[in-house]
Amino acid sequence: MLNAQWTSPGNGTTYTMSELVNVTDGVVTFDATNYHIHADLTIAQNDVLKIDNGFQKIYVEEALITINGSMICENANRVSVMGDPSFSMRFENAMDCDLKKMYFSDGAGIKLIESDVHFDDVKFVYFNTDYCHSAIDIFNSNPIIENCYFLLNEGAAISSPANGQSSPKIMNCEFDSNVDGANMPQINLGPGSEDTIYIVGNLIDGTYAQFHTGGVSVADLMGTGETKILLKDNVIKNNRYGYNQQGYHLSSTIVGNQFIDNYHDDNPMNGGSGISIYGMDENNKAVIRNNVITGNLWGITAINAFDINLGTEDDWGHNEIHNNGNSGMVYDLYDNSTCDIMAVGNDWGTTSEQEVEDHIFHQNDNPNLGLVTFIPFVGYDAVKELNTALFEVSPNPAQGRFMVEGRGRMTITNTLGQVVFTKQIDGKETVELPRGLYLVILNGITHKIVVE
Repeated sequence: MLNAQWTSPGNGTTYTMSELVNVTDGVVTFDATNYHIHADLTIAQNDVLKIDNGFQKIYVEEALITINGSMICENANRVSVMGDPSFSMRFENAMDCDLKKMYFSDGAGIKLIESDVHFDDVKFVYFNTDYCHSAIDIFNSNPIIENCYFLLNEGAAISSPANGQSSPKIMNCEFDSNVDGANMPQINLGPGSEDTIYIVGNLIDGTYAQFHTGGVSVADLMGTGETKILLKDNVIKNNRYGYNQQGYHLSSTIVGNQFIDNYHDDNPMNGGSGISIYGMDENNKAVIRNNVITGNLWGITAINAFDINLGTEDDWGHNEIHNNGNSGMVYDLYDNSTCDIMAVGNDWGTTSEQEVEDHIFHQNDNPNLGLVTFIPFVGYDAVKELNTALFEVSPNPAQGRFMVEGRGRMTITNTLGQVVFTKQIDGKETVELPRGLYLVILNGITHKIVVE
């Protein structure tokens, strides 16, 4: 007969799965191949659940696994935890939790409460929203989530609420078409804690999402704290929008990202921005450098109140902002406020001052709006930024690898105009690409390169 639940004694014991089979009176069983958890299981404060004895499959029935102590997974092989039909996990006031090489499938969500869990090389797929709003719900926690994969979860991949303060570090992860039938982004965060929110080096792709989910949103609608964000070196593509920053007291550095083809909404009033900054006051700040923003319904939208820095004469923006638009119009930058924007030293996809002006909506179009200062820009005839316009590509033709020497945001496209590589360089950069003909673009100058 099975007990309804089991809680460890809290006396400092470390348990493996096989040891739980022996002490839980049927809550955990083993069938010679797989482990099964039949009822609620709690690892109390001071105790540890350690999974380290080779490849395992753990099947969990409609049960809640609660970690108040610690959980460690150090397997060389991946551990699969699957719901049958669904399960949930709760880390509450947990300490020293380190989960590596795990696979979570078909669960109802993982909730972190006051718990700084470390997830490394963990996969989260097909989670429903019966227990959480997302695959991982974060409340007053600063977890590290790195090298992880989130696929086709019903809700967001990672979320935190408006009534808490959490600053996760989300690094080198892949987010693939999460959110099914709801208007929310794949990463949906509320206000941050004293630490900085890191969203670095991720791929966030909404290609196969049924409702075409958003990319990333960070919002503080109640003025809870002083939220700091580093959004760096991400590829955010094929979503309803790329990045949304909304509310009070948010300060972001947005650098080295690609916001590409975030246009999946029939109504451009509902989304489609590569970057959207919507401030309740001018304490919503963003420094935006070295990004590629193209193929969106709107390149950058700036709404209500903000302090946006897209580049100054002393510190050029080096953003590539072009080919964004809807309804037959190009909207690379839309200033829908009375705030001015400095946007010096960016590449607007043209060397014509009038074309750049035509693609920016601001005071010159409506005297009630703020002024966008965009001159000088990359390729502008009246000024030449010293030592940046010239660059070299060698050898040409190349045998797989070639070197680019220069300074600025380098973009490489194939003959179809598709971006295959982009990076901010300062000196020499070695690039390796498959056989073909490519265009190397740096500071408005283009070189052709043949890779044999």
